[in-house]
Amino acid sequence: MGRSMCGHLIGAGYAVTVFNRTVSKAQPLLDMGARLVDSPRSLAALSDVVFSIVGYPSDVRSVLLDPSSGALASLRPGGVLVDMTTSDPSLAEEISAAASAKGCHAVDAPVSGGDRGARNAALAIFAGGDPATVRRLEPLFSVMGKVNYMGGPGKGQFAKLGNQITIASTMVGLVEGMVYAYKAGLDVGMF
Repeated sequence: MGRSMCGHLIGAGYAVTVFNRTVSKAQPLLDMGARLVDSPRSLAALSDVVFSIVGYPSDVRSVLLDPSSGALASLRPGGVLVDMTTSDPSLAEEISAAASAKGCHAVDAPVSGGDRGARNAALAIFAGGDPATVRRLEPLFSVMGKVNYMGGPGKGQFAKLGNQITIASTMVGLVEGMVYAYKAGLDVGMF
């Protein structure tokens, strides 16, 4: 997803610097004009806005908060960390507090729409953080999808988790309905 999202930023004319633990995965973005650095810290030193989308909360913590290699360690005052990973709301609050203590900002902005939504710039972006900062990021978000402001720090993550619960319960309901139809002797293909 991150490759597509980043590609839209490059396509919109933004100068993009990237870090990826697996350098070969960054190659398509380098071919589009992105610049590669060797750590999140190096990336943040060159950036006003740092986007992250990684696998797990532990990865988020490492990429953004690690005191020796994390992005916040070198982000300039006024800079913004934007974590688009589906993660823990309390971690989003922690990142926001740490950023604020350095004169920076943080927005939690997990996305819904999957790989297809990322490729088509049709993601639903659930943003949590300072409303003025989210408004400032609107031009960047708009090339990836539609941003929905959910409230203060952590609220984007809470909204995404609520979204996941809704999707999961809908899937369970559909399966239950199909099983019921099958057991009742209905042609499931017509149901």
